[in-house]
Amino acid sequence: MTFGYSRMQKETKLHIANLASSILNPFLLAMLIVVMLALKSTPTILSALRWSLALAVISILPVMLVVIYLVRKGKLRGLFSSTRQQRTELYLLAGVFTIIDYITMIFIKAPQMLIAGLVAAFFGLMLFMCINFRWKISLHTAFIAGLVTISVILYGWIAAIASVLVILVGWARTELKEHTLTQSITGALLAALVVTSTFYLFGFI
Repeated sequence: MTFGYSRMQKETKLHIANLASSILNPFLLAMLIVVMLALKSTPTILSALRWSLALAVISILPVMLVVIYLVRKGKLRGLFSSTRQQRTELYLLAGVFTIIDYITMIFIKAPQMLIAGLVAAFFGLMLFMCINFRWKISLHTAFIAGLVTISVILYGWIAAIASVLVILVGWARTELKEHTLTQSITGALLAALVVTSTFYLFGFI
């Protein structure tokens, strides 16, 4: 009876962890960050949606489609699950699309806050790629920490209440054995540092 109860508990925890990991995934979080920055830096909701769509089409969507393709071909373990060795090419790919997005946004005179977001994304990706040569770090906790950090920058310390989501995602990735606790914490701290530094240099802090 106790064994059955423990097994049920374990299955429930894994289900919750999978749900949290799937919903609060890097692609969705990146899109939320873009929308938040666009809404804050443009005069109307319509213009914010236009900028958000442009950024999504140029940088977020292509990377997501490549990941889906690689999963279907069996070259990636899962949509949100991969070995350290499988990640280097994805970091490079995301970095290339981020540069393309940056050049495009500069050319069409995008709001500076969106440019700051792209610069933070690029340097974060390059930092994580370098670390990835020796150590697997959590992108899930990095993106949710980046989202919370930007929320605090835009809306004040009241937004720090969303930090509970960082804890949830960190727990989920550890529970699923995709990362160690240290890797989850490091991903979150580095992302917060990169975002804070970049937005400070751009004059938004």
